[in-house]
Amino acid sequence: MKILIVKTSSLGDVVHNLPMISDLHAHMPEAQIDWLVESAFADIPALHPAIRTVIPINLRRWLRAPGQAETWRALGALRKRLRGETYDVILDSQGLIKSAIISHLARGPIYGPDARSAREPLAALFYQRGLPMRRGQHAVWRNRALGAEAFGYTLPRTPPTYGLRTASGDPPSDKPTCVAFHATSRASKLWPTTHWIDLGKALVDRGIHMLFPSGSESEHETAQAIAQAIGTNASALARMGIRDLAQVISRAQFTIGVDTGLVHLAAALKRPTVGVFCDSDPALTGVLAENHVINLGGFHERPSVEAVLTALQGMGAI
Repeated sequence: MKILIVKTSSLGDVVHNLPMISDLHAHMPEAQIDWLVESAFADIPALHPAIRTVIPINLRRWLRAPGQAETWRALGALRKRLRGETYDVILDSQGLIKSAIISHLARGPIYGPDARSAREPLAALFYQRGLPMRRGQHAVWRNRALGAEAFGYTLPRTPPTYGLRTASGDPPSDKPTCVAFHATSRASKLWPTTHWIDLGKALVDRGIHMLFPSGSESEHETAQAIAQAIGTNASALARMGIRDLAQVISRAQFTIGVDTGLVHLAAALKRPTVGVFCDSDPALTGVLAENHVINLGGFHERPSVEAVLTALQGMGAI
């Protein structure tokens, strides 16, 4: 069976889709699974051994410039590439109008969440088969349920398996390290800079080296300010691609992060992780993995530095 998964973005959503791939591969180990994804996140599904081909797209850029000739040339090239295969199932797990429309560039029956389940109910009009998904549950379980419904296997009740494989052979970190994800896409989700500084000083005093990654110039400037305020044993990482950052994360002793895709990636890489939630519900989109994650906070609820330190002690990270 040839399957095309359409989950284009964002980083956290892409990570949340990985356990469904692991379930599908366990149920249908001979299936050939391709994944259509934004090029910025293409390195993530490429790390899953069950994915045959990652097909990168630039949908966000195309939507910003729909009238440009370059956009139409890129869409034509994508359609030609997709039409080179006939898929037994095209599964749009994004549930958006744009992802449903882009699914029609491929050849094969298109499945997706039904109108009651899709994030944008009109997307269901583009599917040959609409699938029910129970609301009010974590995104990982919604995706796993969608896969089970689409391919006719019993939803496993086991903890999620993300299946990521980073490059082998890297030496272990020569010092206890924490990767701290201070940046996120929405200001209301940020943890105060003073909290990061106080936390960093407390961890540095325990012999932990703090690493602060960033994805933009402004985020890098904030990371530099935090690291400078902490002092010794704190560093702002140079900007790097997801695959290289995954290598850094996989060598860390533990990670801490606000509601951002990278904190979900850290949990998927089996790093002990504390999720710091300031304006979102961790019951729906929190860090989810087996035995090595703790979520703190919620809507309009900023966890204290002491709460994070207590969580780290509780999981044996410090």
